[in-house]
Amino acid sequence: MYLTDEQLAEKVRPNLITTLVVPCYNEAERLNIMAFLTALDQNPLLRFVFVNDGSQDETLTRLKSLKGLRPEKITVVDLAQNSGKAEAVRQGLTTALDAPIQDPKNHMVGYWDADLATPLYAVDDLLRVAKRLPDLQVIFGSRRNMIGHKIDRTFMRRLVSKLCSSMASMAVRLPLGDTQCGAKLLRATPEVRQALAKPFTASWLFDVELFTRIAQQLETPAKAFFEYPLTQWDEVPGSKVTTRAIARAGLVMVRLIVAERMRQFSRLLQGKSIAS
Repeated sequence: MYLTDEQLAEKVRPNLITTLVVPCYNEAERLNIMAFLTALDQNPLLRFVFVNDGSQDETLTRLKSLKGLRPEKITVVDLAQNSGKAEAVRQGLTTALDAPIQDPKNHMVGYWDADLATPLYAVDDLLRVAKRLPDLQVIFGSRRNMIGHKIDRTFMRRLVSKLCSSMASMAVRLPLGDTQCGAKLLRATPEVRQALAKPFTASWLFDVELFTRIAQQLETPAKAFFEYPLTQWDEVPGSKVTTRAIARAGLVMVRLIVAERMRQFSRLLQGKSIAS
C-alpha cells in the first residue's frame, strides 16, 4: 500500500508542539495568507504568534482577518509603536513561552521572517533535528551556497552576512556560519526564557545577542547549537535594513565582543584564585 503525500508527511513529522513568532512591520502587501494557513492545516501542532510592530499600513487588519480564520492557532500581538524587529521578536517569544502547554518538555518556540524568504516547509526540517537531538537548545537556518541548494542572495548581502558571522563567532565563541537568516527554533528551556528577560541592545544583530545570552548560561554551548543548511532561500524585495542600521548594530556588536572577552577573563582569574 502506497502512502499519499499527506500521509507520508504526517508519518515523518516530529511530534513537537511548535509556536513560531512572525514579526510584521508594514507587511500588508507581502503577507502570504495562504502559505500560513496551509502550514497550519498540514501540521496540527504548529501555532503562530504574529506581532504587529506599529505598522502604518493595513498589516494589523490583515493579521486580524487571518486570526479569524484559525482563531485557536493564531495569536496577534499589537505593539502600538514601532519598536524594531528585536523587540517585536522578544515580545512574541515571551508570549509564546507564556502560553499554556500540556507538555512543556516538547515545546519549541522560534521566529520566522514574514516575507517567507525561507519557505515554511523548512520548519519540519529543523524540527526533525530538534527531535533527533534533544540536547539542542537552538536550531537555526543557514544560507550556505552548496551544490543542489537554491540560495538566492545578492553579492552585497552575502558580504554583509559574512562580516556579521565573523563578528558573531567572536561574540558567541562558536564557529557560526550564518546568524542573520530569519528562520530559528529554540527549545522552551529556562535558559531561553532567561535570555529573553530584558530587551536587546544590538538592534539588527539581536540574533547574536540572543545566542550569546544563551551560551553564557551553558557549560558546553557547542552541544546546544545546530546550524542547518537550508535547501532554499529567496531574496525578497523590500528589506527594511538600512546601511546606517547595519553600522550602528556593528558598533554594539563590538561592545558585546569586548564584554564577552572580559567575562571570560574574569572567569579565568576566578578559577586561578580558587585553585591557589
